[in-house]
Amino acid sequence: MAHPKRRQSSTRRDKRRTHDKLTPKAVTICSNTGELHLRHKAYVVDGDLYLHGKVAIKDYAPVAAAAPASDEE
Repeated sequence: MAHPKRRQSSTRRDKRRTHDKLTPKAVTICSNTGELHLRHKAYVVDGDLYLHGKVAIKDYAPVAAAAPASDEE
């Protein structure tokens, strides 16, 4: 297994880590509903699914998650 011959300095380590940072999520306010939502994502308001400021699905109900598989033999 490979291992370093010399210890890497803290400066070199920190230079490598300069790009390892989090960026805030792109959040916006809908002009029609006034709700905060993630950009380029559909969102639910009062049971309706909105996309790009328009109702995509009226009376939207999310599909229930599948039941976990049971170990019955």
